[in-house]
Amino acid sequence: MKKSFTLIELLVVLAIIGILAAMIIASLSGARSRARDATRKSDLRQVKTALEQYYSDKEKYPVQTTSVNLSTLSSDISTYISKIPEDPQGTYKYQYISDAEGTKYALSSTLENTKDPSYNVTCQGFTFATDYHYMTCND
Repeated sequence: MKKSFTLIELLVVLAIIGILAAMIIASLSGARSRARDATRKSDLRQVKTALEQYYSDKEKYPVQTTSVNLSTLSSDISTYISKIPEDPQGTYKYQYISDAEGTKYALSSTLENTKDPSYNVTCQGFTFATDYHYMTCND
């Protein structure tokens, strides 16, 4: 007598494989958003370095008393950074704001991962739109 798998056994195996595949896809989605958030933070660190070099030469930061897209600063800091970074998803724009004297500034981006320890970090004295959850400022 031949032994073979029953239809129910095959369906159970397929269901288990489907559940495992769904769990893997869900975890990869979280990893991708964390990777994009890491890219955003890295991009802002690069811009921060360029702004510090700008300050070293000009003794002030570019003055923008209302928040603007980072691309607005390209003429100011192009000497210090080869390319103004853009959000990895392209959905949001990096933001910049300074005080009127050019002594303080803040950079902002949105983060996808709400459990990130940097989520909702702010810089004293600066505000951005509500969908920008991450800020870094001059120290």
